[in-house]
Amino acid sequence: MKFSAKQIAELLKGKVEGDENVMVSSLAKIEEGVTGSLCFLSNTAYTNYVYTSDASVVILKHNVVLDKPIKPTLTLIRVEDPYGSFAQLLEMYYAISQDKKGIEQPSFISSSATYGTDCYIGAFVYIGNNVKIGNNVKLYPHCYVGDNTTIGDNCLFYSGVKIYHDCVIGNHCTVHASTVIGSDGFGFAPNSENNYKKIPQIGNVIIEDHVEIGSNTSIDRATMGSTIIRKGVKMDNLVQIAHNVEIGENCVLAGGSFVAGSSRLGKNIMMGGQAGVVGHIKVADGIKIAGQSGVGSTVETEGVTLQGSPAFQIGEYKRSYVLFRSLPKLNDRIRALELEIKKLINP
Repeated sequence: MKFSAKQIAELLKGKVEGDENVMVSSLAKIEEGVTGSLCFLSNTAYTNYVYTSDASVVILKHNVVLDKPIKPTLTLIRVEDPYGSFAQLLEMYYAISQDKKGIEQPSFISSSATYGTDCYIGAFVYIGNNVKIGNNVKLYPHCYVGDNTTIGDNCLFYSGVKIYHDCVIGNHCTVHASTVIGSDGFGFAPNSENNYKKIPQIGNVIIEDHVEIGSNTSIDRATMGSTIIRKGVKMDNLVQIAHNVEIGENCVLAGGSFVAGSSRLGKNIMMGGQAGVVGHIKVADGIKIAGQSGVGSTVETEGVTLQGSPAFQIGEYKRSYVLFRSLPKLNDRIRALELEIKKLINP
């Protein structure tokens, strides 16, 4: 894909300085620019690279003053927000590069399944009975879509994604490789024979619009009812969501985090890497849970930051941690005082 500086400037509402007909075909960091590449400058600490860059086009802020000559092969595009403009180009480039269409063989699509326009169904994809798929959905090779599942418009599922039966996925969702949606919740009941009887998991998973889920993540179906991921949620890789959990709007869950069964997370919660929430509790809106922390009881106060295991408010945690680190010295002092007391009692 090639674009001229003029085309890019028109898209970004920028101003060209140099050859408006120069063509670019790749994107690069400014310190790694080569002929035919497009770079951007948003941090003025990198300004020196503009003078030496071999890139063909650099996007920079309209008021940046260059006090040295640049190479004659370099064209500048001045914009109001270089970082935002470059992000816009990345989004466009990504959309074009992922714009696959058509049905590859071998693949299986049930005769009772339906799908919309401009879809891509890769090789070895399986689509079960009564599945409904919207427009512009991309299913990369080896994806599985179970019976009675519904998928909205403009969704992207990378290779090896497995969606079990009866699940509902909204519009504009992205699911990365090898993630499983709708696997059985961890439900077993002990019996008189001292082993465990499986409890059938007859619910489903509902994922609302604009959700992105990282690779190798598992979202379990509900025992009854639904496990619900609300709109705007972003999950990293290796996240575990147990049965009957509800994740509120615009929550962000970093890699390795987990939420145990039947817990409810409010809106705009941020969970750090390997953080966890025990089952059957509620976490209020806007909570931040530091990495490797474990929330063991309901949190009702909105907007606080928690740390530790069991987690409590971060200010208290830091004060407690100072004392914890001092325990060996405090122990030595206590022993020394005990010896002094013994000497006083028994001179």
